Amino acid sequence: MMKLVNSKSTLSSLLVLLALGVCSCSRMQPVSSSNPAGWRDRFEVNKTALAPTGNNAWFPLQPGRVLKLAHEGERLTLTVLPETRIVDGVVTAVLEEREEKNGQLVEVSRNYFATDPATRDVYYFGEDVDNYKEGRIVSHNSAWLAEQGGARFGLFLPGTPRVGDKFYQEIAPQVAMDRAEIVSLDETVTTPAGTFHHCLHVRETTPLEPGVSHKYFAPGIGLIKDDEFELVQKP
Repeated sequence: MMKLVNSKSTLSSLLVLLALGVCSCSRMQPVSSSNPAGWRDRFEVNKTALAPTGNNAWFPLQPGRVLKLAHEGERLTLTVLPETRIVDGVVTAVLEEREEKNGQLVEVSRNYFATDPATRDVYYFGEDVDNYKEGRIVSHNSAWLAEQGGARFGLFLPGTPRVGDKFYQEIAPQVAMDRAEIVSLDETVTTPAGTFHHCLHVRETTPLEPGVSHKYFAPGIGLIKDDEFELVQKP
């Protein structure tokens, strides 16, 4: 999974999460009966209105945008590519995530997102994944696409998040089930790229395995901290 969406599970998850409710989501849709703990897993949205580009304050999707994060000998590069892909009937943006360790590729994933122009909610439609070992692709673990194998799209980040919001970002049974909870809207985070104020703090988990991932998004920038990974250069 992409690091953005609880990537520590297998890689991903930044480029959480992990699932973040608002507008169409902030109208507080009824919680699915299959999720009595309050994790929303269904989102009423007009898919024909979704766009591959968008200006969610914490996760802008504009072609050419690049975020570089690092931790010791590991590097994570997130790039919004100048291309789109149709997934589940929706034209999505393609965000490439490249993870390297000591100069060697660990994973390359292509993640598919679309934004609701009215609410700025960002929805996650899946990812293609190449896992590497010694320069060779060894598996495609964690890959999933909405409308394939029982998978459905999730909410990656709401346009108007509220503290306490809990939702699924990935809904691919037995493959990727990252979910997110909004912890705070006003964090101050210092990284090698500078100090950022009024940051969004997201706590990500998955029912598929133990562990917690913490991600921080700066307004107008995007992901600036993914557990130990920190932004090293402003976009």
